[in-house]
Amino acid sequence: MYHLLKGLHEYLTRKEEFSVIIIGLDGAGKTTFLEKIKTLYNDTPGLEPSQIGPTVGQNMGKVSLPSTILNFFDLGGQRGMRSIWHRYYDDCHAVVYVIDAQDRERLGEGWEVFDSVLSAPQILNVPLLLLANKQDSPDSLSTTEIRHDYDAWDRHRRECARRRYGEDEDAELERRRQRIASLDVMGISALNGQGIREAVDWLFLRVQNSRR
Repeated sequence: MYHLLKGLHEYLTRKEEFSVIIIGLDGAGKTTFLEKIKTLYNDTPGLEPSQIGPTVGQNMGKVSLPSTILNFFDLGGQRGMRSIWHRYYDDCHAVVYVIDAQDRERLGEGWEVFDSVLSAPQILNVPLLLLANKQDSPDSLSTTEIRHDYDAWDRHRRECARRRYGEDEDAELERRRQRIASLDVMGISALNGQGIREAVDWLFLRVQNSRR
């Protein structure tokens, strides 16, 4: 009887687990974002920013929420590391793409990489959140400016493709456009915690409908 009751209790109180990958260019603040999540949600605080170095491979973190556990995978953003991202796509329930809103010189590179993420068929129906990090800096672009910058970059890319290859709009491009139009962009500061809880709340709600 004890084992039966114990098993029933474990079944009723178990939490469903979801995987979230955090990607973006090197230096965008992905690891600082994850470590701040650990500090805000776990008993053991995450690393201080001064202790964080470039990610080689992956960092992991787990957050326990009501009825749900979010497993975060922070993937290295160096050029040579981006080739492994696709290995995580099949099993993830949400994708967080972090952009450095302060580094205007690398925005174009960031959008090129982001565009390749949008093109991945494995995550076509997976929740995708774009985070404009470093909002604590007065030099950072706002979320509205970030969206406008990407829209301008995307229009330029499509126009160049049409001129070079004579490409017409097709169903895939239309799906991409619809996804971009519905894309959520949130401003955060991984350094001081601004917007972190809101981002986690967004993920908590979206992964419930992203079961694989």
